Amino acid sequence: MNSRKQQLKAFDRLLTIMDELREKCPWDKKQTFESLRHLTIEETYELADAILDNNLEEIKKELGDLLLHIIFYAKIGSETKSFDIADVTNSISDKLIDRHPHIYDDLEVKDEEEVKKNWEKIKLKEGKKSVLEGVPKSLPAMVKSNRIQDKVSGVGFDWEEPYQVWKKVQEELSELNTELEKGNKEGIESEFGDVLFSMVNYARFIGVNPENALEKTNKKFIDRFQYLEQAAQKEGKKLTEMSLSEMDLFWNQSKKIYK
Repeated sequence: MNSRKQQLKAFDRLLTIMDELREKCPWDKKQTFESLRHLTIEETYELADAILDNNLEEIKKELGDLLLHIIFYAKIGSETKSFDIADVTNSISDKLIDRHPHIYDDLEVKDEEEVKKNWEKIKLKEGKKSVLEGVPKSLPAMVKSNRIQDKVSGVGFDWEEPYQVWKKVQEELSELNTELEKGNKEGIESEFGDVLFSMVNYARFIGVNPENALEKTNKKFIDRFQYLEQAAQKEGKKLTEMSLSEMDLFWNQSKKIYK
C-alpha cells in the first residue's frame, strides 16, 4: 500500500490535472454544478453495482470517478470564491470531530446503537429542526424509507423486538387484502405502500439492507431469465411460441446454476 506521503502526492496530482483541464479543455471549461449532477448520480450507481458484484478493481475505478467529481465541484466553487477543496475537507473533518465526542472528547458510549442515537441528538443541537431533514428528497423510495426509519430509530422512536415488526407486516397485509376485496384502487395503493414500508422496517430489524437484497434478487432474476432465453435459442425455439410449462423446464435448470 502507498504511504501517507504518496497518497498526498497522488491527491495533489489530481488537483493539478483538474486545474489544467478547467483551463484548457473545452468540455471541462463548460461544466457547471447542474451539468455534472446527473453524471455524479450515474457514477454513484456504477459504484453501487461494483460493490454488489464485489469487483474490487471496478470499485477502485468508480471511486476514482466519484473523487474526480468532488474535485470538479470544489474547483467550480473556488472560481466564484465560494469554497475550495480545503474548505470541503476541513468542513467534513470538523463535522466528524463534533459528531464523535466519544473519540475526541470524554463522552462514553456502550455500543454502535448508542453512537447512532447520540449522533441524532448532536444534529438537532446543530440547528436541525427535524431528524428527518438529512434525508434527501431525491433518494429512491426504498432507500429513503430505510433512511427514514433508521433516523427515527436514532431518537428512540422504534419497535423493541423483530416479532413486533413482523406482526405489523401481517397487519398491513391484512389491510391490503381488505382493500383488494373492495376493489378500491386508491386504498390498494396506500395499503401496498404500507406493506412495503413495514417490510423495509422488518429488514432493518433482521440485519438486511432491503435495497441490496432487492437488487441482488433483480440480478439473480436477470441471470436466470437470460439463461432461459439462451437455452431456448439453442433449441431453435422462441419464448413467445413456448408454453409456460416448457419455459419452466429451462427456468428450473437456471435455478440450479444461479442460486
